[in-house]
Formats: sequence, structure tokens, C-alpha cells
Amino acid sequence: MKRLTYERRIQLLALAAGLPGSLIALILLWNGPYSSRTAWTLTFLIMSLWLGFALSLRHRVVFSLQTLSNLLSAMREEDFSFRARDASSDDALGEVMLEVNALSETLRSQRLGALEATGLLRAVMEEIDVAIFTFDNRRQLRLVNRAGERLLSRASERLLGFTAAELGLEACLDGESARTMELSFPGGSGRWGVRRGSFRQGGLPHDLIVLSDLSRALRDEERQAWQRLIRVLGHELNNSLAPIQSVAQSLESGLLGTANVPELQGGAAASILEDMRHGLGIIRSRTEALGRFMAAYARLARLPQPTLAPVNVTEWITRVAKLEARAKVRLEKGPPLVISADADQLEQLLINLVHNAADAAHETGGGVKLTWARYSSYLEVSVLDEGPGISNTANLFVPFFTTKPGGSGIGLVLSRQIAEAHGGTLTLQNRRDGRGCEAKLRLPI
Repeated sequence: MKRLTYERRIQLLALAAGLPGSLIALILLWNGPYSSRTAWTLTFLIMSLWLGFALSLRHRVVFSLQTLSNLLSAMREEDFSFRARDASSDDALGEVMLEVNALSETLRSQRLGALEATGLLRAVMEEIDVAIFTFDNRRQLRLVNRAGERLLSRASERLLGFTAAELGLEACLDGESARTMELSFPGGSGRWGVRRGSFRQGGLPHDLIVLSDLSRALRDEERQAWQRLIRVLGHELNNSLAPIQSVAQSLESGLLGTANVPELQGGAAASILEDMRHGLGIIRSRTEALGRFMAAYARLARLPQPTLAPVNVTEWITRVAKLEARAKVRLEKGPPLVISADADQLEQLLINLVHNAADAAHETGGGVKLTWARYSSYLEVSVLDEGPGISNTANLFVPFFTTKPGGSGIGLVLSRQIAEAHGGTLTLQNRRDGRGCEAKLRLPI
């Protein structure tokens, strides 16, 4: 048996409610002293009113329910702008409409709050300097922030959907939830603080991985330590070197004046005077060299904060490439780009890198290649040489350490300090595609 719809039942009930009165009226009408014309006219009127009121009742009930259905459908579609009109609290239907309006306003406020909270969370994730990754139950990447993109050297569009094993992050999903690990990524390597958490989304478990670079924090502490050491050493050495240099120069001048005295010419006395002059000359030259050495380190310890201004990348790199004349510098131009940075500091940084590459290439008669590229949120400048490579990469950025005769050991330290002051990184490693090494400078756009 076919089931009656709600509208049909309402209509039948409305007809049944008017049936007794209409039937009694028709019986009295046709049994009364009325003419046929009058009886038919009144019969038509009674039937019209009966059916009309029944249909009106059905329409009124169905229309109210359809209005309520439309409001609920709009809320299901997350459109909370619809409201029921003429809703009042003095009847049952009005109370229902008032409650629906209140529910819609509550859901609208909650949705707005959720959107604002999500927007704030995304903004915080994009701006914090830690890499954040989320993986689903199949260990496929579902979310990555800007720091994670820089770490993996790819935009999020080219990362989402890859597994943790393909991205080199599988080790982070196993083991203890909080630990320190030595990790290497395309965008950097070193010691990383790894924290792992779990949450549910869409009813499915997800893993949250947070990677914080401990190397930069350790370098900051190290830099502050040797900066304090440099200031103390510079103060004490300068206080001692100045009088030593002055006395040595005065004695050397006095000995030069006695060289023409006849009694001191010839024999052992002349030899002793010559040895004294030679020794005093060594003392003076070494004190001057030590003074220059400490002055260079004092400049490193007092490196000012960068003054940001627009810098044309093509002009900056081309200008530095033309300054090196000892080795052939091959410039491979990248895309036109303008970044916000301190032009003087960046020029000094790149001069140091190109100078070191030219020194290395000069040993083997090779050349230097200078190029740059743009990624999603950063600029990468590469300086490649064809030198003998690096035998010990552990001490490259240690102050006072140098492998070059006459080197001061501050060039790479100063360069990395400039890069990190701009929010970037500087790495130096042996090339994988051939002989020599490659310096990579990354700066945020």
C-alpha cells in the first residue's frame, strides 16, 4: 500500500474537519422549503467554502514547513544570512522561527570565530621560524608552512601528497616524540629539535611534526661568546701593543742614529746593533700586524644591523662579478628580482664568497660560476668554483680558523653573520657534480 505524504494527510484531515458541518447543512438545505435554484446555489457555495478552507489550511501548514526547511537547508550549506520574517513569540510557529533565527546567528558567530582563528593560526604558522608538517594515516603530507617549504626547497604545491619517506622525514615519525637529531635537507642541515604530536581530522588520525633548527641558536650563543671575547682581548691587547710599538719604534730610531758613531762601527758592536735593529723591526711589524688583526675582529664584533632598502639582484650580482680579475667568473643570469636588504652588507658578503672561490680556483687553474634562482619565498645565490674542494668542513665558520696563508679567518664568519641578520642562511659544501665547492646564499623575498 502506497504511503500517504504529509501534505496529503493534512489535506484529508482538513476535509474531514469540515465534512460534518457541510453534510448537515446540505441535508437541511435539500429537505427544507427551498426552490431548486436556491438549493443548487447554496450547495455550490457550501462546497466551495469547504474545499477552499481545506486547501488554504493545507497551503498554510505546508508553506510554513517549507520556509523552515529552506532556513535549515541554508544553514546546512553554511549560508547564515537568511532569516524568518514576522517571527513572534506569541504563537507556536513564531517561537520555532525565533529559535531557528537564533540558531542561525549562533552558527554564524561560531563560523566567523572559527574562520578568524584558522586565519590567525595560518598566519602564525607562516611567520614562525620553525618547520611544521602534518601527515595523514598513510604518512602522506597534508600541510606544510613556509619554513617547511624553505627547508625542502620546494613550494607546497610540489610537496603535498608525497610520503614522509620520499621527503626524507620518515625518521621524524618514529621513535621518541621529543628528541634532537642530526638531519640533512636541501634547505639546510645540522642539529634539529624534533617534536611529534597527533590529532584527528575528519575522524582519521594525523601526525604533526615540528622541526626547530638548533644550529642557529647554538651559533648565536657562540657568536655572542666570541664577540665578548674579542672585545676583552682587543681592549687588553691594544693597551699593551700601543706602548710596545711606540717603544720599539723609538729604540729603532735611536739605533739608526748611532750607526754613524765611529766608536760603534765595525766588530762585535756593529753586529750587536744590527741584531737589535732587526729584532726591534720584527717587534714593530708584528705589533702592527697584530693590531690590524684585532681591528678586523673588532669590526666583526660590531657589525651593525642591516639598513633595508630595495636591492636589484641582477645589478648587485653583476657588479660583484666584475670586481674579480684573478679567475674567470662565468655569470649565469637568473630572473629579474628586487629584494629588501642592505646593499653594502650584501655586496661585502658576495665579494667574500667570490674572492674565496677565486682563491680556490686559482690553485687548479679553474674558473668560478655565479648564478641565482628564485623559489617560492626566497632567493638562492650560488657560487661554484673548480678548486681542490674542502678537506675539513667542520671549522669553516669558526672564528680565527683559516686554511689560507695570511688569512684572517673572518671572511666566512662575517658573511654568514650578514646572511642571518637578513633572515637567510649561508652554507658551503663540496660539489657533487664535480671538483670544487659550492656556496649557497639564501635570502627571503
